[in-house]
Amino acid sequence: MKKANWGRRCILFGLLALAGAAAFYQGLVTTFYTIESDKLKEGTSIRLALVTDLHSHIYGGDQSQLAQRILASRPDAVLFAGDIYDNVTPPDGVRLLLAKLAGRVPLYYVTGNHEYWTRDMDTVLALFAEYGVTVLDDRWEYASLHGVQVAVAGVSDPVRADFDRGFDPRAAMAEGFADLPQDVYTILLAHRPNWIGEYQKYPFDLVVSGHNHGGQARIPFLLDGLVGPDEGFFPKYPGGVYRHGALTQVVSRGLSVNWKLPRVFNPPELVVIDVRGTEGFSGDLSKSY
Repeated sequence: MKKANWGRRCILFGLLALAGAAAFYQGLVTTFYTIESDKLKEGTSIRLALVTDLHSHIYGGDQSQLAQRILASRPDAVLFAGDIYDNVTPPDGVRLLLAKLAGRVPLYYVTGNHEYWTRDMDTVLALFAEYGVTVLDDRWEYASLHGVQVAVAGVSDPVRADFDRGFDPRAAMAEGFADLPQDVYTILLAHRPNWIGEYQKYPFDLVVSGHNHGGQARIPFLLDGLVGPDEGFFPKYPGGVYRHGALTQVVSRGLSVNWKLPRVFNPPELVVIDVRGTEGFSGDLSKSY
């Protein structure tokens, strides 16, 4: 009987150890999403790598682990949706990543709150410009990705108003997106997902965001995110895909790792989005991702 009890205890301890290892696993994962759109012709597609909330963290000593994973996914563009540069951690991780990606794939960037908290936006933006990154501050431009014409837009993080006297984020969007095209697939880079009500005022097809770090802690099948910046407990958009009518919102759980505040069942995440064309398709689109 004692041997049986000991065996059960060993199994229990083993299961708890496995659960603990899974809960606090901080290794990089890649999440793939597929979205369908009738603004792209059937048989065409674009692939987007979404990078958010890096906070200058370095993977693989020289950022090779993250860079190689991004490039291995063979994206048509890399979208940096804010908090790439950190106000506390030195920017070495940003420079290393940009150096490995520059010239190999189009790079687009919008600011997050931590960039503005540096109080030195000239230095931040100069680093991205040095590596040929397109900075989208409340403006848009056309791009040809994998032979598909799209419009790529971006918004400054609203915290800019705390440091840039006279800046009004809503007025900046109204001015910058007044002539946004409606006949091509339109992508918005916006750091904060909870501003979705503002983004819906414009004809965007896809909004990519971060900011909430996946809610920091999760409980599989029970709790998708415990706490998020600005939203407190149980953020509405911790990470994943959300539909708002014709608009699709993809929120990354982010890439930063802070050993003082570990992520729980919430490993750092690179997101890869495939947008597939359905123009002329007559099938069932009820399961579009």
